[in-house]
Amino acid sequence: MALNGEVTEPNLISRLRNDLETARFNVETLSDLWGTDAAAALYRGQRVPAFRALVRTDPVSTLARFFVLNAQVPRDALASALPSLGVDGAVALGLAEDAGAADVRPLFDLRPYRFVDSNGIGAWWILSDLGEVALGHELREDHVLGVGGASLTLSGLMVQTPVGSALDLGTGCGIQALHAARHAGRVVATDISARALRIARLNAELNEVKNIEFRLGSLFDPVKGERFDQIVSNPPFVITPRDVDVPAYEYRDGGMVGDELVASVVRGVAEHLAPGGVAQLLGNWEYRGDGDAFGRVAEWLQGTGLDAWVIEREVQDAALYAETWIRDGGTRPGRQFDALYNAWLDDFAAREVRSVGFGYVTLRRPPGAPTLLRLERMPGPLGHNPTGLGEHLASCLAAHDWQASGDDDDLLRSHLTVAGDVTEERHYWPGAEDPTVMTLHQGAGFGRSVPLDTALAAFVGACDGDLSVAVIIGALAQLLNADDGALRGDLLPRARELLVTGFLHA
Repeated sequence: MALNGEVTEPNLISRLRNDLETARFNVETLSDLWGTDAAAALYRGQRVPAFRALVRTDPVSTLARFFVLNAQVPRDALASALPSLGVDGAVALGLAEDAGAADVRPLFDLRPYRFVDSNGIGAWWILSDLGEVALGHELREDHVLGVGGASLTLSGLMVQTPVGSALDLGTGCGIQALHAARHAGRVVATDISARALRIARLNAELNEVKNIEFRLGSLFDPVKGERFDQIVSNPPFVITPRDVDVPAYEYRDGGMVGDELVASVVRGVAEHLAPGGVAQLLGNWEYRGDGDAFGRVAEWLQGTGLDAWVIEREVQDAALYAETWIRDGGTRPGRQFDALYNAWLDDFAAREVRSVGFGYVTLRRPPGAPTLLRLERMPGPLGHNPTGLGEHLASCLAAHDWQASGDDDDLLRSHLTVAGDVTEERHYWPGAEDPTVMTLHQGAGFGRSVPLDTALAAFVGACDGDLSVAVIIGALAQLLNADDGALRGDLLPRARELLVTGFLHA
């Protein structure tokens, strides 16, 4: 199967793979070709620095011009760069077409992708549609996006605990399904776009990933009656006016009013998670009138029977949100831009939407009644997580379960240790013996900071695994001349929070 849907020789993909491997068409090689500054500019969608730096004419440079910078190249140069596939093979796959004057133009973007997860270093090649810069015009409504910021966010957030089955809801180019295939026995990837599924299937074949099944359909329709150990989704959550004159891009617009798409995914997850299963998705939620969006998100969760951890990372006012997504579709300032802008603002005004939040949603099917509901805002920088936030989240969920399963007596008998990434910061007035401000900082995870008072600072400082919590609090009560019971009442809830957020380990 080719990108245009036609049947082709089954070994064309293997020939392409062989040529890419032979040319060493990978992230390291391209970084050497044009340097880190040009690579950073490419990430921002700017090609000029890479063009200026790319002076070589060897095969890998030709592949870089053609597949990454999306420029047409001489036919004989591409033939030399793809000796096994050949130009005719690239045309048969739908990757290229003749541009006249002995040149060939790219029809798709194909670029190397490198990552690190709990299984180690990995590398793939990812096919996607040409972007706005290469096209020179607005995107088509069935545009298939490559690996962008949201994709990287979700793949980094993904819990990587080995599971039997995983579902990638709205797979797009297939990047989340590929990541899930590293720790899941089997993966089902769905999408409403047949075109996206063709590209995702070719990405899996190109990278020799064989445990993904692709299904066509909207949201959970293709998996009716099935349950999974893990669900991941970067759904089409962008809030778009339901107006015939407003383009609806399949990769981002779910066809529902406001944030109802995200609400429907949250509710649908409940029917498709196996006991103990975890779902993770990205989403938007509206701030309407004087209300708090978290109140509405909490309503979505009511009756689902799920544990939930929602983290809001950013809030945009309605006007900025509209500008961002109109520009994302390739529409530049002008009369058409203004018409779309008015449509967006009219849509928001109809629901009294003043701003839109963006964040992460982690849901879990507990064995019994839900015990976790965290709705929090963390707009600051994240901690340093070499393999992503997934491992940290898995650890935090386990810590929540441990402390929620026992009472205060169990916690008092436990021996706690401080996580290795935690540091303490103290500020003093000049000449003072005692600090005026003390703060606990998390170097990894979500990069949290927690203010300390004397009792909590002393308690955390004593958590080296040798003494039980009861012994530590008893000693502190004597040292601070405090009532032992009152100190327990103060410190135990805060110790539980430090466990759940990863500052302390049991």
